[in-house]
Amino acid sequence: MTDILYVIYPWVKSLHIMAVISWMAGLFYLPRLFVYHVEKAQAVNGAEQIFFEMEDKLLRVIMRPAMIVTWICGLIMVFTPGIVGWDWTWPWVKGAAVIGMTWFHHWLMARRKDFVEGQNTLTGRQFRMMNEVPTILMITIVLAVVLKF
Repeated sequence: MTDILYVIYPWVKSLHIMAVISWMAGLFYLPRLFVYHVEKAQAVNGAEQIFFEMEDKLLRVIMRPAMIVTWICGLIMVFTPGIVGWDWTWPWVKGAAVIGMTWFHHWLMARRKDFVEGQNTLTGRQFRMMNEVPTILMITIVLAVVLKF
């Protein structure tokens, strides 16, 4: 089993990076869609339905599959012997940040549900502020992995 993990490692790592890019794109874009949904949807007849569809497809077609692939590939790499030393700090920092990223993903799903049910209470400004969460987590992850602190 170990031999196969070493053989597929470059492919898994490549797929992981591609999935992370896709997931992050969604995590950056969906809060921005929420900003426009709050601030602009009522101004144009039928726009709210367009926002519902865009938000739903972004979550279901791009973000959820990308998150799942990110996690699967990440776990495969973690279980590849010699890749991660658990006595190092960086894997723990990255792991905590990835869990934070996953929490944020689920928080966004809950906010979308609020929109659909007509129960959104957040403002465009609040969504703009929450749009910084994935940026902070991304910086933390990249620095942890590259600098290996």
